[in-house]
Amino acid sequence: MDFSAARRAMVDSQLRPQAVTDPLVVAAMAVVPRERFVPESAAASAYIDRIVPIGGGRSMSPPASLGRMLTELQCRQGERVLVIGAGTGYSAAVLADMGLIVTAVESDAALAARLGEVEGIEVVSGPLEQGAPDGAPYDIILVDGQVEQLPDALVEQLRIGGRIAACIVENGVPRLMTGTRSVHGFGLKSVADASMAPLPGFARPHAFTF
Repeated sequence: MDFSAARRAMVDSQLRPQAVTDPLVVAAMAVVPRERFVPESAAASAYIDRIVPIGGGRSMSPPASLGRMLTELQCRQGERVLVIGAGTGYSAAVLADMGLIVTAVESDAALAARLGEVEGIEVVSGPLEQGAPDGAPYDIILVDGQVEQLPDALVEQLRIGGRIAACIVENGVPRLMTGTRSVHGFGLKSVADASMAPLPGFARPHAFTF
């Protein structure tokens, strides 16, 4: 399979039509070899616009969903970014190629070991919902998957003016959301409906019912 051609097709047929317009994002996703971050048996599916299993019950999100999140975050070279649920490291590798300083958090031991093979990133093993407070504050937090809620513990790891993006389930619908932390607090805005791989550890507490 010609993976270089597959990357070009991904950019032209998936990223650009879905509002992935940031030149840094497009340039990085056009060169980072996505096929190296999925199991060998799934390499041929690496550039298809769908969720791809990567082992341990976890999956990699579609390229366009990641590209849209990074575009909305307006990443700048030299910023410090925390990637939550980094999996095998594709999103972390894209961010590193964009010139950001990347810390990647992963709770699955086997996936964390794969992360250690990605050049230019710091790996933190531990519960995803706890983030990496020892390295805070961060300019950007990317929650690389679908969650039910954003814990306050993660938001507090943003600097004032820092940005966060996640795919949050709202009334049963997964939506790409972004937010900025300010001196007055924190709020989220919905950007678009999205398809992303679920992450463990972010379930809402069950409401009490009679």
